[in-house]
Amino acid sequence: MKLQPGREAVVRVAVATLWSRPEAVRPVDRPALDAPADVAAWISGMDADQQVGECVLSQLLLGERVLVTALRPDGWAHVVAVEQPAARLDPRGYPGWLPAAQLTPRPAHAATAPADTAPAPTDNQGSPVGPWVVDATVTALHAAPAGEPVVAGVILGTRLTPAGPPVDGWRPVHAPGQDRPLWLPDAHLVPPPTAPPSPADVLTVAARLRDVAYVWGGVSAYGIDCSGLVHLAWRRFGVVLPRDAADQAGATTPLPLGTERVGDLYFFARPGRQIHHIGFVSAAPDGDADRRILHACYRHRRVLEEAMPADRTATLVGAHRV
Repeated sequence: MKLQPGREAVVRVAVATLWSRPEAVRPVDRPALDAPADVAAWISGMDADQQVGECVLSQLLLGERVLVTALRPDGWAHVVAVEQPAARLDPRGYPGWLPAAQLTPRPAHAATAPADTAPAPTDNQGSPVGPWVVDATVTALHAAPAGEPVVAGVILGTRLTPAGPPVDGWRPVHAPGQDRPLWLPDAHLVPPPTAPPSPADVLTVAARLRDVAYVWGGVSAYGIDCSGLVHLAWRRFGVVLPRDAADQAGATTPLPLGTERVGDLYFFARPGRQIHHIGFVSAAPDGDADRRILHACYRHRRVLEEAMPADRTATLVGAHRV
């Protein structure tokens, strides 16, 4: 099968970067364009200013579904990332460009995103079935148990369909673009969720990404932005939130300030402007002066937990709950 406009495909690399347009790609971006993409080398090769270039829109994980809308002769595909809602841009999902070599036609066994937080289906013994979720911050898929890595850099929140029972602590899985099952440590996977998580559970996952570099449009353990951190942490539990902060505000429930709990979300906007920043409530507030936040911070260029600075407090427009 070949990629076709109007048909779905899935990402076949560990992390694919979604670009504003092919012409915006810079020489420093070369490692992110290959199949396989070397996202770690790409991010480490950029300086702090290059890491916030607006040519990057978002990132997609291995197996993530896209709708192909156009194919160019030079090897680029325009897609809609259907698992990253972006109502202000396209009701179908987040639009952008990917190298077509990073995609493969969607196979019948591809893992799919849940429509909501309903309990996962179970077999007749009550065990969850369907795509499992990577719980390791970063892992790799191997040719055999303890064998050579075939797909490196597989990220937290990636969904993988098991291809059989575990063997000696390793589990076989289907991976897009691979003609045989690959293996990863069974301890790096968790079964599909059977109930919605608590906000505190999600904060615990987000906190594992502390000190990850701030990268505009990033959604990985190599580099991430503020809304990407929220999207990825909730994705680990099977909850699909929009990709951008303003859309995330519209998809969550506002709370009176002072009633927020650990794991809820803070939103920020300048007067007369749309929401531009988001972070997790990282401690129960004790009055207006003692709020704390875990966020991917543009100023510090990393994920950190801190007392809310005065300039953030001045632009705080609300607390929300998923």
